[in-house]
Amino acid sequence: MIVITGGCGFIGGHLADALGQVRVIDVKKGYLSPEAEFVRCDVRKKGVIDACRGADTIYHFAADPDVKVSIRSPMNTFETNTAATINLLEAARLNSSKFIFASTSTIYGEAEPPTSEDSPALPISPYGASKAACDAFISAYSHTYGIDAVSCVYGNIFGPRSDHGVVFDFYNKLMKNPDEMEILGNGKQKKSYLYISDAISATLLVADRAKGYNKYNIASEGWTTVNEIAEVVSDELGLSPKFTYTGGERGWVGDVPKFRLDISKLKSLGWKQETPVEDGIRKYVQWLKSRR
Repeated sequence: MIVITGGCGFIGGHLADALGQVRVIDVKKGYLSPEAEFVRCDVRKKGVIDACRGADTIYHFAADPDVKVSIRSPMNTFETNTAATINLLEAARLNSSKFIFASTSTIYGEAEPPTSEDSPALPISPYGASKAACDAFISAYSHTYGIDAVSCVYGNIFGPRSDHGVVFDFYNKLMKNPDEMEILGNGKQKKSYLYISDAISATLLVADRAKGYNKYNIASEGWTTVNEIAEVVSDELGLSPKFTYTGGERGWVGDVPKFRLDISKLKSLGWKQETPVEDGIRKYVQWLKSRR
């Protein structure tokens, strides 16, 4: 049996679609993959250990991914991300389950790009710190209890059913005011982005290869600026808004203005990106339009 925590969420929901008959554990029932079994459970509670009984593989994708919220409420981020992950690791230990974890590039902080998996974890936000702590616990459980585990270090993943991120933000701003759009920071921030279908194919590949503990960066090979994203979203909507800027190199406190992940390790497994970032942005905007 395969368990996906956060399986009603963005990446978790797409993962459930790809895997078919799975048990989805989530605190609320949003999108549910057609073949999935739903179990309502808060991963912060010990009851999630019972909900995972019999699992061969646990994909732990439940989390609070908002960097800004983590700055306002670091303790809540710790409980939702780090403490909950220990609950799931206990479930993996008791069931001898393979453990696949949704980590994040924010664990690296402001490391020099391109950033490899060997780079130290030096996060600059409570969110990044919570995920870095999870990676450390996963490594410890793997080595101590013999769990096969992978930390999937995602860049900025985007696509249908996502309800946050820069593309989502730009789309909604332009729906409110098609003539002008505010961009946080100076628009020159550049980062690794990846369309959801490519993120799922990479996740399934590294999960299949899980042996001992490993970490894989999952992102596009290049990087994209915020200004470039703004241009593509505007063009796809047939608009020519005036861009205004809040100023500074960061969009918000804890924002990393420049990062690019080294995906050589992932590519060594034979993985290839299928959807160029611009094409993915256009597909996502079309989906957002279809939902209005």
